[in-house]
Amino acid sequence: MMKWVKTSVMFCAAVVLALPYAVDACPVSTVDIVHTDFGANDVLKIWGGGQEGLDVYGGVYMLDKTNGTGEGNIWPDGLIGALCTELTEMAPTSTLTYDVIMLENGPVPTSFLSGPMGAAKADYIRELWGRFYDPSWVGNGQFSSQQNGAAGAFAAAIWEIVYEKLPTSPLKWDVTADGTAGDRGFRCENIDASIANCWLHALDGTGPKADLRLFSYGGSQDYIAEVPEPASIALLGLGGALSMLRRRKTSR
Repeated sequence: MMKWVKTSVMFCAAVVLALPYAVDACPVSTVDIVHTDFGANDVLKIWGGGQEGLDVYGGVYMLDKTNGTGEGNIWPDGLIGALCTELTEMAPTSTLTYDVIMLENGPVPTSFLSGPMGAAKADYIRELWGRFYDPSWVGNGQFSSQQNGAAGAFAAAIWEIVYEKLPTSPLKWDVTADGTAGDRGFRCENIDASIANCWLHALDGTGPKADLRLFSYGGSQDYIAEVPEPASIALLGLGGALSMLRRRKTSR
């Protein structure tokens, strides 16, 4: 029994190490998802992404995943907590097959911003997530006013990065003021702007950077999701292996 478990653990570790090569061998990465609920969230009034004074939900979107290909299989089927990165399109009300792409290559379509966000903005979002994202925002339960407020501020900070031109210093980001000429830029009301701006001003490039991907679909909102840690994937694989062992013992 112990030998079999040890072999299973080694197998799971090998699977984790092989994931990058498996992804390279399968260039098409997708997830089948639908928006089902919200985690911690707040209602913001936003100007940006072609919207003028629109009330939107800012915070964690709960996505129900039922299938995946390539890198999309890294996320187990079930609920995924994600953040909306796009203000020009709506959340999916039926299951759609989203592409899993690198963060810097979105949001899609890229026409409003005249191109994807690019590497510099993507790195700011990775650091924002690595420093300040709170996993307690994820779920379908009740959330405190502090959690809802923080999740809303976090969403505003993401949209500030995506839709504003890059400032000369992170200290110049301000979610309450549109700093970009023309129809681009971003600003919002009805949030704790002090939290959002404090987080944005802290992004000096020295903080931890989360491993993020973009779930992208032309015609529906794009979402940012964190790649599960390899240790979590290994544990999921071990759980499946132990389940198989139990089935074997039962069948004897």
